[in-house]
Amino acid sequence: MRIMSLIVLSLVLVLSGCGKSQTTDHSVHGGGHEAGSSEEQIQAIFQVASPQTKAKAKEDTTLTIQIQDSDGNPINDFDLNHEKKMHLIAVSKDLSYFKHLHPEYKGKGLFTVSTQFPSGGEYRLFADFLPTGKEKTVKSYSLTVQGEPAPPVAIEPENAWTKTIDGNEVTLKIDLAGMELNLTYTFKDAASKAPIKDLQPYLGAVGHVVILDANADQYLHVHPTDEKSTGPEAQFMTTFPKSGVYKVWGEFQRGGKVFTVPFVVKVP
Repeated sequence: MRIMSLIVLSLVLVLSGCGKSQTTDHSVHGGGHEAGSSEEQIQAIFQVASPQTKAKAKEDTTLTIQIQDSDGNPINDFDLNHEKKMHLIAVSKDLSYFKHLHPEYKGKGLFTVSTQFPSGGEYRLFADFLPTGKEKTVKSYSLTVQGEPAPPVAIEPENAWTKTIDGNEVTLKIDLAGMELNLTYTFKDAASKAPIKDLQPYLGAVGHVVILDANADQYLHVHPTDEKSTGPEAQFMTTFPKSGVYKVWGEFQRGGKVFTVPFVVKVP
């Protein structure tokens, strides 16, 4: 009787293990997809459409993103979200590489974009879109790019809060109140030190801020509190989902050129 009990217990343990969820690698060239959390689930299927069918470093790679409902039917209508129907953020695993893309909508839920990745390795993609009549949706995917990987860059919190990018001196002031975050960017001309007052609208606003945690799991796309500002300040406000280290990319435009300012912040 004791032997039979042990056999039954072993079977229960084996069956319980089979029911555990596993993390899926949503590789673009594998055509993986990830369901949304809303009641009417939204799916996004990423695929590499380039002739080589795999993403390769320093080569043009065409990506397609198919948006559909839980039954596999294409979602046809999307609202503009800051002048675009989709924002696609691509980052390397160590967050040293950042690119903001805008896939073209082809109809019947299909978006496409062509880009290059600077080196081999793991990348994370975030598709940010707004289906008509629904809430804003973000889908994330892992992408393996073939080729020589770049040396990893450590994600270390900043101890200096002024950087010069393309002749623009940018200072970031951060106010943390619990998990609430206020970001104030101040702009000066790097050569003359004069306050910059001629920032141009980028995607319909003075700027945009994208924030990711160190593991590229938590994604925030933050818009300014005063979208019509032209400088010398641009302010943003958001709420962090949890404590940890985050990388913050501010995107602004001056003289017809978009410049990106990265900072790393630790949230206690």
